[in-house]
Amino acid sequence: MRMDNERESANVEDRRGGGGLGGGRGGGISIGGAGGIGGLGLVAVIVISLLMGVDPGVILGQLEGGGMPGSSYQEEPQQQARAPGDPATDPSVRFVSRVLASTEDVWTAEFRRAGRQYVAPRLVLFSGGVQSGCGVAQSAMGPFYCPNDQRVYLDLSFFREMSQRLGAPGDFAQAYVVAHEIGHHVQNQLGILSRNQQAQRQSSQRDANVISVRTELMADCLAGFWARRANEMRNILEDGDIEEGMAAAAAVGDDRLQSRGGRGQVVPESFTHGSSAQRVQAFKTGMAAQDAGACINRR
Repeated sequence: MRMDNERESANVEDRRGGGGLGGGRGGGISIGGAGGIGGLGLVAVIVISLLMGVDPGVILGQLEGGGMPGSSYQEEPQQQARAPGDPATDPSVRFVSRVLASTEDVWTAEFRRAGRQYVAPRLVLFSGGVQSGCGVAQSAMGPFYCPNDQRVYLDLSFFREMSQRLGAPGDFAQAYVVAHEIGHHVQNQLGILSRNQQAQRQSSQRDANVISVRTELMADCLAGFWARRANEMRNILEDGDIEEGMAAAAAVGDDRLQSRGGRGQVVPESFTHGSSAQRVQAFKTGMAAQDAGACINRR
């Protein structure tokens, strides 16, 4: 990707090495799962946990219990934004910040075109674990979006796992991850996320999974649409970038993750994010779309 000369977002909080975990509310939405067993999926939790060397029981206990007993979520103070151009800044952080800035530019323009105002989310970098508005999260959950505090949470080590363990290397694969979580923020801004979560609470587990898949595939489609618009605006894509994005979408398909599990069994009715083929197709739909409505109205 051609991102070296792009601006960096001021909406990045660096909490790496911060600690201070506590309990909270559920409801986070992640690239490979959500902040609850119904959304994240038991198999996905176990697979990602094993890939990252974290005890699945710890994560499952936190997800089911909403965090540590007797504690409550409190907003952490906003971190001082990093100064663009600081030579001490991690290149990975600067890349993520530039991708985030690009999503801000694209979605601000798209919302304005629809007569609406886009409120940009903040992106929180953490290492190991973090307290969010949706409860305690650990790195093994993967990146996620919390609608309660309108933040995306990301441990940069996930990119290494994507490359080495999931077979999805490349800078655009990383950009896809960020754009997918921002897609959930777009859904939240439009009221789609809350409606879908309400419908899930009133549904059977099977039907709730279907709604979850629909929500995740829309976020994949919105990530593809961002890529199209960002390239039209700034010419950021290089040869091979789109293939990297599709490889990343395929890598976190439910069937791919389940086949990596202990039994190697694929159970379609338990899918919460969609198969690899579905996720790739959703991304391609967004890339081909003339406007975001193609994703939002997609069935």
